[in-house]
Amino acid sequence: MLGVAFAMSQGGIADAAGGMEGMKSFIPLILMFVIFYFLLIRPQQKRQKEHKALLGNLKRGDTVVTSGGILGKITNVSEKYITIEVAEKVRIKVARGQIMTIADEEN
Repeated sequence: MLGVAFAMSQGGIADAAGGMEGMKSFIPLILMFVIFYFLLIRPQQKRQKEHKALLGNLKRGDTVVTSGGILGKITNVSEKYITIEVAEKVRIKVARGQIMTIADEEN
């Protein structure tokens, strides 16, 4: 019985060394998270920041494209909605967040 207890106490040193091996197994997981962050999360946050700045700088007279593909000129800007003139005397009201980009006025 005493031999079994002595053998179990010797395992404590081996367990400490095994703990380091366990930490080494987390290195690939941490590395994958870092790569995931720089390839997916960070660029998405940058795009969201740019889109928020675009929405904040909208003004009357800008030609915009909505997420539905509608092209029009802004006639009125409010806090939540933007009125767009899509044809002569044809105006639609869209949610501010649905504006995707400011279009070139070459058309």
